[in-house]
Amino acid sequence: MHQRADGAWFTSEVATHLDAIFRYFLRRAARHDADDLTAEVFATAWRRREDIPVEAILPWLYRTAGYVLANHRRRMQSIPSSLPDAALDDDHAQRIADVDEITRALTLLSERDREILLLHAWEGLDGNELANALGISRSGAQAALSRARSRLRAVWEPSMQDDGPFRHT
Repeated sequence: MHQRADGAWFTSEVATHLDAIFRYFLRRAARHDADDLTAEVFATAWRRREDIPVEAILPWLYRTAGYVLANHRRRMQSIPSSLPDAALDDDHAQRIADVDEITRALTLLSERDREILLLHAWEGLDGNELANALGISRSGAQAALSRARSRLRAVWEPSMQDDGPFRHT
């Protein structure tokens, strides 16, 4: 029996990323939808376990999560409206102002630019992982990230451009 045909491989190699995928959905969809969306990703992963690249399991799951979320949004017409606390400072009033500012800027971007920036900033994907999650080459991912950052800077208020969590480092 092939290694991927049994539940042990799936549990030890794929299901260990359950929390990361759940957090991905928490940052992009309503809390009450995150469990169902996560379950849908892992049901897809189980069905397509032979297609999961062993060297890029988490990026494959993020890519699948992106498809699941896109389908969900088409049905529900929702967009992300909150940011992780790590992207903001400790002052509560400033945090609220920053969330509002960033959310407005993100909503002005295309869904693809938003997804690229959020995969990079929230999920910590870069290089090959970002490329795998997007289904493009590494150089294509870097170029897409650079263009998304430029478009974000263009829509962000000048006072926030140098201080935002998506700045180029």
